[in-house]
Amino acid sequence: MFKPKSYKRYKPEGIYDAIIIGSGIGGMAAGSLLSQKGYKVLLLEQHYTPGGFTHTFKRGDWEWDVGLHYIGEVNKSNSFLKLLFDEISDGSLHWHEMSDVYDKVIIAGRQFNFPKGVNNLKAYLKQEFPGEEAAIDEYFNLIFKAANAALLFFMEKTFPAWVSKLIGNLMGYWFHQYSDRTTLEVLQSLTKNKELIGVLTAQFGDYGCPPSKSSFAIHAMVVKHYLGGGAYPVGGSQSISNSILPIIEKGGGETLVGARVKQVVIKNGTATGVEMEDGRILKAKHIISNAGAYITYTELLPKQYGAAVGIPGQVPNSPSHLSLYIGIDEDITPYLNGNGNFWIYPTADHDATIEAFGKDMNAEFPVMYISFPSSKDPHWKEKHPNKSTVEIISVAKYDWFKEWENDRWKHRGEEYEALKEKFSQRMLKYLYKAVPQLEGKISFYELSTPLSTKLFANYKFGEIYGLDHTPERFRMKNLRPATAIKNFYLTGQDIVSVGIGGALIAGALTAQVITGNNYLTQISKKKKDMKKLGK
Repeated sequence: MFKPKSYKRYKPEGIYDAIIIGSGIGGMAAGSLLSQKGYKVLLLEQHYTPGGFTHTFKRGDWEWDVGLHYIGEVNKSNSFLKLLFDEISDGSLHWHEMSDVYDKVIIAGRQFNFPKGVNNLKAYLKQEFPGEEAAIDEYFNLIFKAANAALLFFMEKTFPAWVSKLIGNLMGYWFHQYSDRTTLEVLQSLTKNKELIGVLTAQFGDYGCPPSKSSFAIHAMVVKHYLGGGAYPVGGSQSISNSILPIIEKGGGETLVGARVKQVVIKNGTATGVEMEDGRILKAKHIISNAGAYITYTELLPKQYGAAVGIPGQVPNSPSHLSLYIGIDEDITPYLNGNGNFWIYPTADHDATIEAFGKDMNAEFPVMYISFPSSKDPHWKEKHPNKSTVEIISVAKYDWFKEWENDRWKHRGEEYEALKEKFSQRMLKYLYKAVPQLEGKISFYELSTPLSTKLFANYKFGEIYGLDHTPERFRMKNLRPATAIKNFYLTGQDIVSVGIGGALIAGALTAQVITGNNYLTQISKKKKDMKKLGK
């Protein structure tokens, strides 16, 4: 178990090659790759534990992940993401494959299964929706076209500004054929079957933007990401930081927790360091923000620089969420048919239910995601015998909790706790309906609101996915590693796309811009070479 240093007890000295603000996967990936190239890296995390949305927390004998519930494209040794994870962890991070049916979608009481393997999924959908065979074939054809077109689009983000002006539009041309259209627009061009559209868009919770607002590009990337099935890190999601952060330390760098950055220091248009909350100035040749575009440009940069970039307001932030963490004093594996996730919806019209819930918190939940982390980790039973965990997640509005935003954690009063309890009981009903055997077996539960996300992850409005993945987002030229400020860079999910995979690739892109080493091309070549050798 990697133990980071506390900023309060340890005061770093000297000039670093790179200071990274935020220890989410984007920051860790960039830090690892830079460290392996001889850069002395200082990774600063405002929370008391590193890892961003890959960290875990404990209550008694239970432990939960907070952001990584499953991941795709790491099941094969020659997959791009698996090779990139190997690169930043020196091959020490391992994955456990989930059940063949990794997602179970329930719409208005009818269950649909998502089996791993594109041919298996296509065959299943054609069986469930006879007469829609052509629409289903064309849908997956578009999924692959859109997802594959993303490579050149993201590679362009590493080019210098003058090169981007010359060929940037050309490199993004095919990608924008898909990113400029909404998911619902594309699906409605293929079929009039509303239930089929509801099923095909049932994973929209993985990127947080409903079909009528989301770019088809993000939908395609997420769907393709899981076609080979889901996986979970062996030892839990904390294994990610435990495998990456020692690489930074080995390279002479450090990871500090409880280290809140007040502002980036800029002199004559060049970033030279960071000012900490206690007033201390830490210096580096390169400054990287993994804090999200919104926080970076509204809080971490001096006003004149943030206003010049103008990111806030161009695209809305992604929705806030509720997370119910559940502990059970029993092995619940016998009650589960595998370890797949549940996605539960009241109707196939996801946009209508999202809109209704946004207007009335007492309306039916538009989406309910249920995950069983203890059943996904093969080492869980060794660490926590006769214990099990469940997580239930849904959307929420930050405004519902805004009146308590300035109150201390755990000291927000009876009215706040009563509201949490009301949501908790409503969410538990979904669990009991999905897995009836668990009713009466709950030993512990705790609800996390958008205020918790704001406090621990430093997202301004409790959003989990950063900037919303609308068509407009993928037209923003300033969402790239290099910024208009010399020696100041961005990384994380706002630079590429939502989630662990997107933020991981963003970390590689940022390291590529700084070092000049073309990580993405090298890994793509390695993937091809391994495929030729049959590995």
